[in-house]
Amino acid sequence: MRITVIGTRGIPEIQGGVETHCQELYPRLAAMGHDVTVIRRRPYVTRDNKISTYKGVRLVDVYAPRKKSLEAIVHTFLAVIKARLMKTDILHVHAIGPALMVPFARLLGMKVVMTNHGPDYNRQKWGRMARLMLRTGEKAGTRFSHRVIVISKTIAAILADNYGRTDTDLIYNGVSRPVKSRSTDYIESIGLEPGKYIVAVGRFVKEKGFHDLIEAYRKAAPEGYRLAIAGDADHPDIYSESLKAMAGDNNVVLTGFIRGEKMNQLMSHAALFVIPSYHEGLPFSLLEAMSYDLDVIASDIPANRLDCLTGDDFFNTGDTDDLSEMLTKKLHQPIHVRHYDLSDYDWDSIARQTAAVYESIFDKK
Repeated sequence: MRITVIGTRGIPEIQGGVETHCQELYPRLAAMGHDVTVIRRRPYVTRDNKISTYKGVRLVDVYAPRKKSLEAIVHTFLAVIKARLMKTDILHVHAIGPALMVPFARLLGMKVVMTNHGPDYNRQKWGRMARLMLRTGEKAGTRFSHRVIVISKTIAAILADNYGRTDTDLIYNGVSRPVKSRSTDYIESIGLEPGKYIVAVGRFVKEKGFHDLIEAYRKAAPEGYRLAIAGDADHPDIYSESLKAMAGDNNVVLTGFIRGEKMNQLMSHAALFVIPSYHEGLPFSLLEAMSYDLDVIASDIPANRLDCLTGDDFFNTGDTDDLSEMLTKKLHQPIHVRHYDLSDYDWDSIARQTAAVYESIFDKK
């Protein structure tokens, strides 16, 4: 089966939740014997990832403007045309912005699967017009895709309530159990001591809530503990620059976008993980922290309410006093290893479930 994937910035080693999802999922589908192509956005192709295949997945680079408001929609339009010329069997569209092009793909006679990674129109970075376009994309993708995959029960409920689509396929994001790093050379090189720092991970956009985390850290002033945030901005703006200045003023370590051994060390030796987001789909960073058996603090939003967390793990979203108190409470407890049941988030199972969705429409006329 020939599968073409669009809606992602690309793989491998490109920052973002959808990108991580695709990097884990599609090599597994390729290993199952499927012919998989991921169409990448050319501005995200660097010397480090300028390759034509990745673990059996073909990579095709297509133009995208380097402008936040136009990047996704222009690239998706061109990617749909490219996929049609490639005579793909299944077009898999990720996220509701790119889903605006699902009706166009259907007009070209393509079989379409859409994965809804969350209501992106709730993100604080978007203005009124962008929010309208995202809602329109969600509506178009939901109504015109042959099959719709959702990554959480919350998203499934949104699509059922708003569009009457009750036949969505619930397939979670996944996580792999890591081999924890014993090395400490990287974290020590950036001024961190094993077991003596708080970690957070994500892009520098307002809805991630890192400004709240830094403010809560300032208020808590936990003696002997530093705060490290791994990530950066895709498109530097006033917010990301102000966040970096705020971090500098409060002795916060900013690692930039890291993966591999550097990220492994950062997660392996942390005392506590915090996710202060206002909006998520099903957060990879939280799943990853849990795979490292880290104690966690999470904002109380639907996407973060995983069954294996307890009420003591949540703070009132946006409330820096509440978060500060939780930081103090958790860091004063003896550091303990937590064991979470992550069986629902197994990537091999997720690949099999996704393949079954493809097969359900592959033979239909």
